[in-house]
Amino acid sequence: MDAKHIRNVAVIAHVDHGKTTLVDRLLYQSGMFRHEDLDRMAGGQHGLIMDSNPLERERGITIFSKNCSIGYHDADGAPIKINIIDTPGHADFGGEVERVLSMADGALLLVDAFEGPMPQTRFVLQKALGYGLQPILLVNKADRSDARPHVVLDEVFDLLVDLGANDSTLDFPVIYASAKEGWATTDLDHRTDSLRPVLDAIVSHVPPPEVHPNEPLRMLVTTLDYSEYVGRIAIGRVTAGEIQSGKEVAVMGRNVIPYRRRVSELFTFEGLDRQKQESVKAGDLCAVVGLDPIYIGDTLCDPEDPGALESIPVDEPTLHMNFRVNDGPFAAREGKYVTSRQIKERLEKELLSNVALRVVPGKTTDEFQVSGRGLMHFGILLENLRREGYEITVGKPRVVTKEIDGKIQEPMELLVVDVPVNIQSAVMSLIGNRRAEIVRIDGKPGASGFVHLEFTIPARGLVGLRGRMMTATQGQAIMHHSFSHYGPWRGDIPHRTSGVMTATEMGRVTAYSLDNLLDRGFFFVAREEVYEGQIVGEHNRENDIPVNVVRAKKQTNIRTHAKDDASGVRPVRRMTLEGALEYIAEDELVEITPAAIRMRKRLLKAAERKRESRKG
Repeated sequence: MDAKHIRNVAVIAHVDHGKTTLVDRLLYQSGMFRHEDLDRMAGGQHGLIMDSNPLERERGITIFSKNCSIGYHDADGAPIKINIIDTPGHADFGGEVERVLSMADGALLLVDAFEGPMPQTRFVLQKALGYGLQPILLVNKADRSDARPHVVLDEVFDLLVDLGANDSTLDFPVIYASAKEGWATTDLDHRTDSLRPVLDAIVSHVPPPEVHPNEPLRMLVTTLDYSEYVGRIAIGRVTAGEIQSGKEVAVMGRNVIPYRRRVSELFTFEGLDRQKQESVKAGDLCAVVGLDPIYIGDTLCDPEDPGALESIPVDEPTLHMNFRVNDGPFAAREGKYVTSRQIKERLEKELLSNVALRVVPGKTTDEFQVSGRGLMHFGILLENLRREGYEITVGKPRVVTKEIDGKIQEPMELLVVDVPVNIQSAVMSLIGNRRAEIVRIDGKPGASGFVHLEFTIPARGLVGLRGRMMTATQGQAIMHHSFSHYGPWRGDIPHRTSGVMTATEMGRVTAYSLDNLLDRGFFFVAREEVYEGQIVGEHNRENDIPVNVVRAKKQTNIRTHAKDDASGVRPVRRMTLEGALEYIAEDELVEITPAAIRMRKRLLKAAERKRESRKG
């Protein structure tokens, strides 16, 4: 297809503002599919099609960017192919957004009609402007009873001014819509019954791709897919020339000298599927098979006239963790892959597609230092490892610092909290203890009784904050954050104020032993096997204590009162993976296996811990 009949658009927004729902509705209304077929493909918490990964469907968020296309037409009736790039909205997956924006020529910016611009809105919009993309504003969820679409429009305009947008960018088109109900309009007084205004705006305001059809082949690889049959599949946009199936191309990237590979198969995106092609011209997105080994950031070019395109700029990681072999007593009981070699190979494979991740060797051969964007970034990686059969232990997350002008600088995050006015003081006290500085405080427009707070806070201050925030506000706080800048080190931050209870013996937990320890705190285990040094509960005081949770009641011939059988054990607090990563202290680890998530001391023996404390 000729480039003038192609529109490449990225859908960007803050988390839960409706990107994937909008793309799904567009697919339903495109006329390219039977509704019954799309219904079978939908799933997860919100019944979405594009969120196809099991973790995405469980958590109800988009984690990986994806491509699809919709056939439409322009005002003259000429056919138009709209390539849509659906991107994640969570700040921890910003690397997915950064690497695919180079394939787009315009951006569809979704903003919630009540919440307005949020931290990730600023992040993705700044990245889109950096690529020179002109935004189309879609004020979503305009059907909400508390919607304030015109106020949100002004807030987006102010955000663009703050980001230094030029006059042409500030003259952006505006669409009001409800992706869930499947309608869109340019005038709220005259609603339509479809999402056609969205497609019309894309055709009218997103320019055709700027291409050089008569120049030698150039294509930047921005995404990698994998097939057990054909290996790695390179995905990107052809920016110059034409790529043909069966012909040789030169690959330039990590190697200074280009190497030749033959294109075995070539596909374009048609709807939700890939359609085999003999050739793809400049301007279109395509998937190329047969180039293994290939990496994100490599350039496919003409073998007779090779040349590399500019690589994809990606922001640096802000947190790092130590991944190490599971050396606990239960090692190799539940997992299939347990050696350092297997863990290293899996992390190297992850680096092929996860551009925001960094991996370097640790202090020992059994340890690796892994750097990423945030706790959820780590959590998704570790959850995938766990489901694939890996056993691994990880330490407490630490921030990645830099030395600038001889001074230590640490990553700062923009933290936004919406909270009821009557518990505002609890939030201010909690965040103030974590070296946060307030940037803005005002009433939440459209939500009486709520206050809107904005802070700059060290990234390390966010570790463990969400759980404490939910406890302090009885679950009423709404909290979001995204990376802001590097700033001077702000001093020590208090973390966990309570000690832990560690098991002294290996065995199965008994209700009798937990009943006797009822007044010491609450527990993370119940009727399961534990080992010495495992964290089994939280102490209600500051110090750590050893406890015997496997002691059974002695069997005698003396009759006991019935009340002895009624154990007063509190409900067990089950820790999620991200919750455990936030909870642990410097001398503790999280043990992750396919069957369990356990917390433990780094040194399992009490005598070894005492000896270590004397050294300090």
